[in-house]
Amino acid sequence: MTTLQEQQPAVILVVDDKPENIGVLFDFLSEHNFEVLVARDGENAIELLEYADPLPDLVLLDVMMPGMDGFETCVQIKTNVKTQTIPIVFMTALSDTVDKVRGLTLGAVDYITKPIQQDEVLARINTHLTIRRLQRQLHKKNAELEVQHKLALQLNVQLQQKNQELEAQYQLTLQLNEQLKKEIEERRRVEKELQKASEELLIFGNFSRRDS
Repeated sequence: MTTLQEQQPAVILVVDDKPENIGVLFDFLSEHNFEVLVARDGENAIELLEYADPLPDLVLLDVMMPGMDGFETCVQIKTNVKTQTIPIVFMTALSDTVDKVRGLTLGAVDYITKPIQQDEVLARINTHLTIRRLQRQLHKKNAELEVQHKLALQLNVQLQQKNQELEAQYQLTLQLNEQLKKEIEERRRVEKELQKASEELLIFGNFSRRDS
């Protein structure tokens, strides 16, 4: 089965204050053809995301960190228009359901419980990267459809204008035809009157010659 990272390497940002955790994830993810970015704390992660190009496709975010913890880091990422669509997967040793619900409520898409199981990590990463790819495709398709819709509206307006022009030309043609019909009828009437007058003059001329 061909996974997403085999088709096109994805960028994963790992945020953890423990060097040993970072080392394990870096080696594991690199072996599976991911490009790995590393941040040692929340502040560093926010700064990295501000200047990253391209942006990471997914963030693996530790919950318990000194300074800005994972929850606050998640809030910062999700309130930034530039980064709010990046899926965040929390890594935590906490087993309390309340903490997990809190993270999901803040915008995370999943949880990975420490100690980390590599197969589970890979499966969850591939799942969320696939979802993100499909969301991007859907967004792109929606944008294309929106452009086509606007174009169709413009063409419809142009068509209506053309129909109005044709209708005006048709009405003008009817008016001209009616005017021409009246002129022809008037001409015929005049011709008949002229013919009648000519006949009367001819008759009058004949009578005049007889009298003389």
